[in-house]
Formats: sequence, C-alpha cells, structure tokens
Amino acid sequence: MALGSATAPYELRFDTGRICLDLLATSHPAERLDSVAVLRAWVTGSGLVPPGTPLTHADDSWPPAFRELRAHLGPLIRGRATPGTPLHDRALARVNELARAAPPAPCAVRGEDGTLIRRLAQPPGRAALLGAVARDAVDLLTDPVARAGLRQCEGDNCPIVYLDTSRGRRRRWCSSELCGNRERVARHRHRRRAALPRTRKA
Repeated sequence: MALGSATAPYELRFDTGRICLDLLATSHPAERLDSVAVLRAWVTGSGLVPPGTPLTHADDSWPPAFRELRAHLGPLIRGRATPGTPLHDRALARVNELARAAPPAPCAVRGEDGTLIRRLAQPPGRAALLGAVARDAVDLLTDPVARAGLRQCEGDNCPIVYLDTSRGRRRRWCSSELCGNRERVARHRHRRRAALPRTRKA
C-alpha cells in the first residue's frame, strides 16, 4: 500500500496503476472521501497536483463531486453495465462531459537548487481536477492494451480493480502486503488445520 505522510492518517491507496482506478479504490473497505481534508490528501497523493500545491480553496462541494464521478466510473471500468443500456450510456455521457474541462495547467519553475520543478500556473479548480480524472478514464477505456491489463483483486471480498503491468501479467492481488498476505496467512492456517489429525494419529 502506497501511503504518503500527508495521506497515511486516511489509509488512502495509490497502487492501482491509474488515477481513475485510485479514485475507485476510495470506496473500499469504507468510504474515504467523506471530508474536504481527505479529498485534499487524495488529490495530492494521486499525483493530480505537484506536492505542496495549495488546495485551501477546496470546499464542501468537492467530495460529493468526486464521489459522483467515482459512481459513474464503476460500471464502465468494472464492466457491470452493458453498452447501450441506460446505466452505461448515462455513465459514459457524464464521464465524457467532465473530461471536456481543461486540466490544471503545469509550468516549470526553478527550485531552490536551480533545477526545474513542476508547479501549477494557479491553484486548480474542482472542474479541472475532475476533468483530469475523467480524461484518465477515457484514455484507459479507449486503450485496448490497457483494458486487457485490468484485473479485479482475487482477495476475499476485495472489489479493487488495478492495472496489471507485471511480467507475464501474473499479478493476483491489489496489494501483496494486504490481500496477498491475508491469503497466504489463510492458506497457512488451512494447512496447519489439515495436518492436525495426522499429527494426533502418529
């Protein structure tokens, strides 16, 4: 699980391989985007803005807007809505609408050591950030190679979808440290239980 110092208190995940998939992950195992503070941490941790970008202008309207986008991404990315159905068409139309907004404009500025670093020309607005996430989703949905790498975690009751870029496309879990470790522990306990009767008979 990738956690930054600013995001650790909220247990946010940034290991799915795409920003739009990171947004989907904010609903598991419980709602994460339930406050402006958490959303600010997510926006920074996801890489939508460079570290240190001021987001003090974010208000209470931001979390519901990001949750709304997330609700439309779910059916499209998880394939639970059949193309041509009202649910699919509404979700696709809304994502396309949000993607029309211009993303935050970057600029290169001199850092303290003289090297060029990325900054934003001005603090990003809500529409610009939503547009950046929606554009990432459009890129993912229209890229056959990337779509072929989409996987749902094999962990017990884990709905997280990630982009499998591993060699041989053999990644099974959203996180080897979380779901992978839980499955290894479960298998170990199962083997121990299975071995107990033989041990007692010996």
